[in-house]
Amino acid sequence: MTETLDPDRIADILAPVPAAEERKRERRVREGLWRTVRRAAGRIPFMDEVVAGYFCALDERTPTRVRGTLFAALAYFVLPLDFVPDFILGLGFTDDVSVLLAALGAIRAHIKPAHRTAARDFLDDLARDEDPGAGSR
Repeated sequence: MTETLDPDRIADILAPVPAAEERKRERRVREGLWRTVRRAAGRIPFMDEVVAGYFCALDERTPTRVRGTLFAALAYFVLPLDFVPDFILGLGFTDDVSVLLAALGAIRAHIKPAHRTAARDFLDDLARDEDPGAGSR
């Protein structure tokens, strides 16, 4: 059984929000992403794209609309209690996958080689059990 979100719910999650809410999402992502990536490692096969999306969102050259979409998806990803709570074994990240795939599909052209390189470094640090991206937050 796979729990995914319907397209309308995904659109609501990824919809533009006021600047104050976007800053709140960015803060939530910066504070919780590495911990969530560590918990989700091995359960999300495109984790390299998720982390590349994170670096794309941090890049001030990325268009504001794209950054907003990425921060919305990543903020949903780092929330421990969402549509399907992340602690439910086998199901916990399925709703997150739906949101992340929708966001990445919409903005893929904005993820640059530098974002992918930063993501590889981040994930290599994670594999070595270090605090990934410590200098990037």
